[in-house]
Amino acid sequence: MIGQGLLTALVPQLCVRMMKRMIGNNFENAETLSAKPAYLRQLRALGIGLAAAGIAGFAMERVASEPDGASDSDELEGATEA
Repeated sequence: MIGQGLLTALVPQLCVRMMKRMIGNNFENAETLSAKPAYLRQLRALGIGLAAAGIAGFAMERVASEPDGASDSDELEGATEA
């Protein structure tokens, strides 16, 4: 998700080309379509959101995989009390 989001945010024209190919299978003259600037902005925003969701999901998985819910801050607190 992170990679797809970054790619869509940085190069929205690639997504437009892919959409033209998909539409072109069912319609004539689809290759003459051109994307409006507003659509490119929407694709960039979607890409940023997708990348953010991927990063958040990755972070949540890392936290969930820690044994017994212990974090580095819990270990530091125990070391200073001793």
